[in-house]
Amino acid sequence: MVVKLQLPPTIQIGAGASLGAAAECRRLGIRRPLLVVDPYLRESAAARALREELPVAVFAGVTPDPDLEVVEQGLAALRAHGGDGLVALGGGSAIDAAKAMAILATNAGPLAQYMGYHKIPAPGLPLIAIPSTAGTGSEATRITIITDRARNVKMMILDGHLLPAVALVDYELSLSMPQGLTAAVGIDSLTHALEAYVSRKASAFSDAIALQAGALIVPHLRRAWADAGDRAAKEAMMTGAMLGGMAFSNASVALVHGMSRPLGAYFHIPHGLSNAMLLPAVTRFSLPGAPERYRAFAAHTGLGEDVVGALEAFNRDLRVPTLREYGVEAGAFRAVMGQMAADALESGSPGNNPRVPTREEIVGLYEEVFG
Repeated sequence: MVVKLQLPPTIQIGAGASLGAAAECRRLGIRRPLLVVDPYLRESAAARALREELPVAVFAGVTPDPDLEVVEQGLAALRAHGGDGLVALGGGSAIDAAKAMAILATNAGPLAQYMGYHKIPAPGLPLIAIPSTAGTGSEATRITIITDRARNVKMMILDGHLLPAVALVDYELSLSMPQGLTAAVGIDSLTHALEAYVSRKASAFSDAIALQAGALIVPHLRRAWADAGDRAAKEAMMTGAMLGGMAFSNASVALVHGMSRPLGAYFHIPHGLSNAMLLPAVTRFSLPGAPERYRAFAAHTGLGEDVVGALEAFNRDLRVPTLREYGVEAGAFRAVMGQMAADALESGSPGNNPRVPTREEIVGLYEEVFG
């Protein structure tokens, strides 16, 4: 098997790394960047430092799980500014939206034609990604997820042209994250590491990164959740999240993500949270397909022999809500379970799972998760 590895050309990690965006813009030849920023970070030190050094236009219209309308609005702001590059500052939503804007600046629309794998013909504008949450790892991936609300589809697009040119990974940006978000994105990053390790597309390279990601996340997630000021835990989680992104970007995700995207599309559950809701049940289903891989991951990361029990404990201890607790109505959920299962299979991710499910088995898993 030929393994193709793709990572951002430049990565800076550590406290204060986010303040180097202007210098990286100049190095890349970006003179008029568009700053795509989560609204609450608009006046952050990183955003102010960039604005003080370069002529910057700001797009702060990012929403959780960004949709095509957000991308089009940002693209219009980029064009009005005469922008020649982008800086994304925020969670995975800001970075994913900026990736789509960068591609559409140089490639013809609509974005939907690029859904799937390796379909983007030309490089986009250069992008500098600055994550503020320790979760998605989008700063290190060649993937974007954009919602098409007209079709109730979360479009997964994977292409090397989506890789940021620079990732600035500054754990200090995550110090203000609320507990609920810390839990959701933290378990999301654990899902990335675990799915990358058990994926049918795993390689020696992705294995090493996935194991190290898990070894950072497992012992530090509860600490980061319990104490927002635990800088060592926050730094470990931010680094682990980036490594998790590298791992799954080069090994692919599997069934958890395949089932998670329809939950977001139909019920507007944030991506990290829906992954957390699904992870224990899907792992229980998948474990017989690669028991030795799950044991190796658990041994290396400290999850323990009872992998499913450990994942259930994370959800319980970090107060991850169930679908019912989140407010999903039983009748509405069961009415679309069949279509969600079909959408999950169509995404291709379940085919990477160590135990490949049928449509009926996915429906059964949705039933189990709903309870």
